[in-house]
Amino acid sequence: MTRFAIAFVLAAAIPLGNAVAADDAEHPAATEFKVHPIGHIKKADDRMLIVLDKKYLDGLLGLEQWSHVQVIWWFDKNDTPQQRSILQVHPRGDPNNPVTGVFACRAPVRPNLIGLSLCKVLAVKDNVVEVETIDAFEGTPVLDLKPFAPGQDSASGVKVPKWAGPK
Repeated sequence: MTRFAIAFVLAAAIPLGNAVAADDAEHPAATEFKVHPIGHIKKADDRMLIVLDKKYLDGLLGLEQWSHVQVIWWFDKNDTPQQRSILQVHPRGDPNNPVTGVFACRAPVRPNLIGLSLCKVLAVKDNVVEVETIDAFEGTPVLDLKPFAPGQDSASGVKVPKWAGPK
């Protein structure tokens, strides 16, 4: 796997109650920080694998007790200034869906190309987590794994736009 760091710019949080400009003097300037991949996606035969760097092996202790894991990954195949500047799309690439802001859909183009997939864990062996499926390409950098915890990772009264419902 190619080694690289992913730089982010994090702006200060702005209260939603009052419209405030992001460059308001009360809010600190943006901060840059780096995130390093912990592994990558490997697709072998019909198997979907998350292969972590060996140095993160100890971090997998206990993951086999969870049925699902949230995989945070980087849309590296879309990482160009042009792709990062796209702010509106037809969701799911379907021109029949209304033009929607990227923060209101799960488009693979966005200012920070972070992907999130909920995956069923099939097995954990050494530094490899086998999952049922993942919507990331072969070689995609994995940034983090977090176990899915019902009650903590769910919401009631959820609503979604018509285009986002099941087909």
